[in-house]
Amino acid sequence: MGSTFMGLETSKRGLQTQQSALYTTGHNISNANTLGYSRQRVNMEATAGFPGVGLNAGTMPGFLGTGVQAGSIQRIRDGFVDKQFRDETNKLGYWESRTDAISQMEDVLAEPSEYGLQQSLTDFWKSLGVLSTDPENGGARAVVVERGVAVADSFNYIHKSMKNIQDNLGKEIGASVNTINSILKQIGDLNKQITDVEPNGYMPNDLYDARDNLLDQLSQLVPIEVDYKKSGGNALAIAEGSVTVTIKTKSGTGLKVVEDKEFAQIRTESAGTQGIDKINPAGSIKGFYLVKLNPDNTETNLDREMIPVADGSQDIVGFNDFSDQGKLKSLVNSFGTNDGKGLYPEMIDKLNEMADKFAKEFNKVHEQGTDSQGVAGKPFFTSTDGAELDPTNKKFTAESIGINSTIKVDPSKLAASDSAVGSAEVGNGNNAKKLGDVLFDKAIGLGNDSVQSFFSGKIIGELGVKGQQAINMTKNAGTLLGAVSNRRDSISSVSLDEEMTNMISFQQAYNASARMITVVDETLDKIINGMGVVGR
Repeated sequence: MGSTFMGLETSKRGLQTQQSALYTTGHNISNANTLGYSRQRVNMEATAGFPGVGLNAGTMPGFLGTGVQAGSIQRIRDGFVDKQFRDETNKLGYWESRTDAISQMEDVLAEPSEYGLQQSLTDFWKSLGVLSTDPENGGARAVVVERGVAVADSFNYIHKSMKNIQDNLGKEIGASVNTINSILKQIGDLNKQITDVEPNGYMPNDLYDARDNLLDQLSQLVPIEVDYKKSGGNALAIAEGSVTVTIKTKSGTGLKVVEDKEFAQIRTESAGTQGIDKINPAGSIKGFYLVKLNPDNTETNLDREMIPVADGSQDIVGFNDFSDQGKLKSLVNSFGTNDGKGLYPEMIDKLNEMADKFAKEFNKVHEQGTDSQGVAGKPFFTSTDGAELDPTNKKFTAESIGINSTIKVDPSKLAASDSAVGSAEVGNGNNAKKLGDVLFDKAIGLGNDSVQSFFSGKIIGELGVKGQQAINMTKNAGTLLGAVSNRRDSISSVSLDEEMTNMISFQQAYNASARMITVVDETLDKIINGMGVVGR
């Protein structure tokens, strides 16, 4: 036989459980606009029936239920969708950064435009054509010199601007590494808090959300794999436990950066530098390595199997082994690695090659001509400090190319004629025409390209293709991320309409439980106060 007060206890459990559900609904509604919040629900479960099970259990007709209880409060998440979201975030982070780096390069080159290097070369060629028809015109000579200055200045400006952007990319790498290190520390701290709480039978849902938000941020920077380790003790079966974070590599070795409360910190290794800032690269990137922070703020290199780099070292991870995903890899691919690869180093090398071949061939033709006085021509292009370069030992660069100060001061020194030194015939414009032809000469050492075709094809054309690819990939990644994000929101985000429906449902169940208590109270009142008074 059940207890006299069994009905009160059953209804009391109903009140408490529905009240918990109402409080959880209120929590969901309060966080409807909280970034990264996952809606929560009370997992209701029936309590053990009466009289229970076992050899000593009493016997009675039927098996009485004893009500309901809140088994757990669980957030609604789908781990598979989370993984998809982070994979797509990783791709978008890479291509957004790539698009931005290419866009800045396109802004510097400014092609096609009325002010870019292409236009400067065209104006230079036109001025040489005018000079070839009127070589004794001092004004035409001055125009050629000024157009030459404009060409050199264009090379100098492009080189300087690209170097500035490259330096900024290096600073952005440092900022990204700092962000990654901060996230790793926060994840380790959250792991500790979570594993302290879970063994007591609690579900720290808001801590889970905070950790997942950090994982989402980290996935934008580097490709990661996430595994979970149970806390033990009295932790619920649905408790997530601590998270282990590994940065993925192409070889599959991976870099374990968080395990339980332990976390690593990333440091950069730059080529050819000693004692540098271990966050901001001071040169091309050689790789990355991991350290552990000690209580006294010293660092200890972590013992681990690593991917060898060119020098055979085992404690530096060659960046080429990092998967081609994430903002950090994109930044390094733009900034440059120690093997000379990278968007900006390769572009600067092409500009340097173009400046070198053009300047040397132009100087060669210029030195074969004579000026207005019949004197053999001097090098037209020199280094920016005015020194003449030895064509056999030194190379021009986009940074160093300049105009011979002697010719700049006295345009009559321009060797526009091809007459022999000492000849009575001086002042023809044949050599000026040959100088103009240098811009279209395909035999100057730029493959099978002239200066003009090399710049328009190998530099501007290829950059345009890369830019279009980056834009398309950014759009594709953004579209896929949007689809996955919508799917995740449909699972985990708060719907106010749904919460209002739940609130009404829980409220009615609460009211019904309260009414049930009133009914049981009236029944007990009849038993206690109404029985045993017959005939009085």
